Amino acid sequence: MSVLALGLNHTTAPLDLRGRFAFSLEQIPQALHGLRGRLQRAGAPEAALLSTCNRTELYVADQPGDGRALLQPAIEWLAAHGGVAPGQLMDHTYVLEDRGAARHAFRVASGLDSMVLGEPQILGQMKQAVREADAAGTLGSTLHQLFQRSFSVAKEVRSSTEIGSHSISMAAASVRLAAQLFEDLADINVLFVGAGEMIELVATHFAARTPKTMAVANRTLERGEKLASRFGAQAIRLADLPQRLQEFDAVVSCTASSLPIIGLGAVERALKARKHRPMFMVDLAVPRDIEPEVARLSDVYLYTVDDLSQLVQSAGEKRQAAVQQAEAIIESGVQSFAHWLDQRATVPLIQALRAQADDWRAVEIARARKLLAKGEDVDAVLDALSRGLTQKMLHGALAELHASDASQREQVAQTVSRLFLRTTPRDPGRDER
Repeated sequence: MSVLALGLNHTTAPLDLRGRFAFSLEQIPQALHGLRGRLQRAGAPEAALLSTCNRTELYVADQPGDGRALLQPAIEWLAAHGGVAPGQLMDHTYVLEDRGAARHAFRVASGLDSMVLGEPQILGQMKQAVREADAAGTLGSTLHQLFQRSFSVAKEVRSSTEIGSHSISMAAASVRLAAQLFEDLADINVLFVGAGEMIELVATHFAARTPKTMAVANRTLERGEKLASRFGAQAIRLADLPQRLQEFDAVVSCTASSLPIIGLGAVERALKARKHRPMFMVDLAVPRDIEPEVARLSDVYLYTVDDLSQLVQSAGEKRQAAVQQAEAIIESGVQSFAHWLDQRATVPLIQALRAQADDWRAVEIARARKLLAKGEDVDAVLDALSRGLTQKMLHGALAELHASDASQREQVAQTVSRLFLRTTPRDPGRDER
């Protein structure tokens, strides 16, 4: 089998371009079917799609051959989704094959390729991507092995190294930035827009600082109420957000919306009503939830995921020893997966050999039964059956020996010797009998 990984992330593409290639969970099943339909024309039966705030990656697996044959249709499909030319997309993507693809997947799962070094969220997001591919029927045995080994490697990295012990998450970074702006976080009102895992993490970090009030705005009020109840917060309708925005000193947003939900005009009106008291805003969504023009307002402090990444890099410098340990674990996992992948390449041959042997056996058994039905001696029939099978098994090897020229004969002879003249372990019991 051949495995190919194609993607773009926070190191290869700017935020706005990444936003063009983001997939919500609801979009992934249909996207996978469309992707596989495109790739099947190139012969690829397996596909998985990972889409997070910081990356969009395709993993595909094909029958033995040139995995690069998958690249062009995959690029064209992804470029069409983002509404850009394939050439423009290629300027911001990375393409990895077989060992490289495995190494990348293992590093992603272990948090080594994250914007926040060692962050654990990506592992859950990868597991969700696998579930989506499995439900869509695009997860075959090769990608299943790749991802299960990714999870195993990530678990070993977590348990054997300190890669995540000093990790500063995006959520913690948001609180740190807010604390730099406001004298006391206990005196501010905080609004969370969205009700997903990231907002839950941010709300947990803010709740530890006991702000004056907290509120959750979500498109589905019931889900917003469920999250709000965990933190003693108020739930409000997303549709009411423009009228309520002025009430909040800090706004953290992370939804799956394909378009901004907090516009420049709404923020300008909120600032006017607040008499230009500053607002702290964090946009953790990709694509953006908050229009980028909001950052130009003098009384707004707006941070994106890319801004926050710079805040957490210093913590990464303290974990270089742990990174080296993690890389060693990952490399061991890559070697193991590559060995498995090489073995998979021989599966069709093994299946063909077994089928051929079964055909020979069936022919000889049918012949033996006819002879027995005619009253032939049992020992003679068994002898004929064994000779028939032996001749069939040796025919190909003997034909190759006879057909090979002088330059090939020694190599063919060595191969035949290894295949047919291996000594078998002696059975001590036979000597005793």
